[in-house]
Amino acid sequence: MTSDERVTASGLAAMKARGEKVTMVTAYDFSSAILAERAGIDVVLVGDSLGMVVLGYSSTLPVTMDEMIHHTRAAARGIKRALLVGDMPFMSYHAGEEAAVLNAGRFLKEAGAHAVKLEGGRTMCPLVRRMTACGIPVMGHIGLTPQSINLVGGFRLQATTSHAAEALLEDALALQEAGAFAVVLELVPVEVAGLVSRRLSAPTIGIGSGPECDGQVLVFHDLLGLYECFVPRHTKQYARLGETAITALSQYRDEVRAGRFPSDEHSRRLKADEWAALRARVGEK
Repeated sequence: MTSDERVTASGLAAMKARGEKVTMVTAYDFSSAILAERAGIDVVLVGDSLGMVVLGYSSTLPVTMDEMIHHTRAAARGIKRALLVGDMPFMSYHAGEEAAVLNAGRFLKEAGAHAVKLEGGRTMCPLVRRMTACGIPVMGHIGLTPQSINLVGGFRLQATTSHAAEALLEDALALQEAGAFAVVLELVPVEVAGLVSRRLSAPTIGIGSGPECDGQVLVFHDLLGLYECFVPRHTKQYARLGETAITALSQYRDEVRAGRFPSDEHSRRLKADEWAALRARVGEK
C-alpha cells in the first residue's frame, strides 16, 4: 500500500494477502491523530482506553457513548489516510440489537469514523451480521476483553489450555464468517495467535499476543511513555515523553519564578513614538 493510498476495511485483507503487516495505534484527539497520520499508521482506533489514559477513570467501564463520539469526532478532523475505528463502550451494544446498531451508526454518522470495534466472540455474531448489513464495518476483539474484566478476574493471559484455544479459534472464525473485517487478539499465547492468524483470511491485530499476528496495536500513551499509572508488560515504550514533559514544565516554572521568562525574545514592544504618545495620553512620566 502506498503512503498516500486511503486505508479501507476491505483493504486490510489485501494487505494480509500481500504479507504486509498492519500498524494500528489508539488516538483520542485531533493532535494525536495528526501525529499518527504523519507517522504513516494504517489504522487509528479511538479506544475506550481513553477512560483511563485521558479521563482518569480506574477502568474502561464508565466511558459513555457521548464521550466516545466527542473524542472520535476530534480525531476524525486529523485523519486523511488512516482507517478510523470507533471503539464501542461498555453497554452500548449489549442491551438489544436496535440500540446497538443505532449506537454503531452514530460513530459513522456523527463522528466521522469508518468502522467500529466491539468485544466478544460467537455471541456477538448476530450483531456483527446486522451491523455489516447496515453498511457498518465491524472489527472484532477476542482473547482478553477489558469490558468483561469483572468476569475474567483481571488482566491475565487467555486461551492457555487446548480447550480454551480451540474456543478462541472458533470465535475468530465465527466473527469472520459474520462479516468482521479484522479481529483483535489481546493477551493470547504466541502459538495460539499464530494458529488463529493462519486460519483466518481476515487480518488479526495483536496486543500482547506476539509477532505472528498480521498486525499490532498499542495504546498511544503507553507507546510514548505518557501514562505511568500502569504499564502493561506487553507494551514497548518507544519514548519517555512523560519525563520530557515534566522536565520542560519544571524549567518553565523555574524561569517564570526567576523572571527569566518571558524575555525580550518572547515579547513584543511598541515603537518609541507610539509608546511616547501613549504615555502622554495616560499621563505617565
